[in-house]
Amino acid sequence: MATVYVIRSKEGHTYTGCTEDLEHRLFQHNNHLAGWTKRGTEWKLIYSEEFQTLSEARKRENWLKSGVGKDYLKKKLSAASGS
Repeated sequence: MATVYVIRSKEGHTYTGCTEDLEHRLFQHNNHLAGWTKRGTEWKLIYSEEFQTLSEARKRENWLKSGVGKDYLKKKLSAASGS
């Protein structure tokens, strides 16, 4: 299984990625072992979706990073938080 995920740092930065080992990937983000997320601290998972293949997950990741995908995530996360 592959996972597309969105994490948010204590500073309010968000990062969207995909992986086949979410627990290990979160460890990397929180221990400054992943490039872009070295800028933040205390990364927390705020959204995820699972796929059968990494290829499918990467397609979804790219869509979520698009303008339409960002709007979708904003609405989804807003609804989940009750805003």
